[in-house]
Amino acid sequence: MKVILQGKIRLKRSFAYKLVKNIHTTFQIRIVTYLYSLNLTDYPALFNRMPNFHIYRYEELQFNKYDFRISNDKTSSIEGRHLYIVYYLNENAAAPGAIQIVRNYSNAIKKAGGQIVYEYEDGGLENSIMKLIKNGQEVWVYVNAGGNGMYSVNIIEKEAMAQDVLADASSMAASIKQTGKVAVYGIYFDTGKSELKPESKATLDEISKLLKADNNLKLNVVGHTDNTGTFDTNIKLSMDRATSVVKVLVAQYHVVTSRLKACGDGPTAPVASNDTEEGKALNRRVELAKQ
Repeated sequence: MKVILQGKIRLKRSFAYKLVKNIHTTFQIRIVTYLYSLNLTDYPALFNRMPNFHIYRYEELQFNKYDFRISNDKTSSIEGRHLYIVYYLNENAAAPGAIQIVRNYSNAIKKAGGQIVYEYEDGGLENSIMKLIKNGQEVWVYVNAGGNGMYSVNIIEKEAMAQDVLADASSMAASIKQTGKVAVYGIYFDTGKSELKPESKATLDEISKLLKADNNLKLNVVGHTDNTGTFDTNIKLSMDRATSVVKVLVAQYHVVTSRLKACGDGPTAPVASNDTEEGKALNRRVELAKQ
């Protein structure tokens, strides 16, 4: 879903249903559902906005990539839910300086347990890149501010993309026939965990169909990780995840135990570079290999 709201908002009251009654309100709406359902707040998990500012532009993408500058000559591509908010100063309000705006956000994220990744000045604009890891959630923030009554905030809640297009039983069978194995990306775990997430069901259904279509097929269920963390931890994690898949197939899909063997290869067999987030996502997988 992508929602974009852009325009000048001057409200006598904050309730969304009053928007249409306020003659001072003008909008340019490109993609919009009901105004009230947009819930155009700031980012309450971390921040409120600077005093005397209103939201001028608001974009939300369920999944996107953003390149955060982390040094003078290096960026880091972070993927996940993306919020982009532009704030304008209210009429007749005194404009704070750019440093004051950025400092408010950086102090807020440090108070929450986060860190400043990189800060720089560019053409009179102050820029700050911040990161917070808390309760298993990694959030990246980029604040860009000038002293001209305007500033913007980019926020990425880091997460792997939900795979909506999944391999079905027939395509799995074709890959196994051709190469002896198939990489499966529709099996989901929380970071560092081995418990299967509910959204893995569709892929598990297809693996069950694959096994039912060929009663002689026996599979090694092989867990793979990226290179984040220690080698021993990743070996154990990949084994634990493969074991979880086998247990669910046996317990819930009634697959005979002798047809499946759990294996854990950890980070030893990457299919892409671990130097990028995209590569790491490809390396985190479960493979089905014919015995």
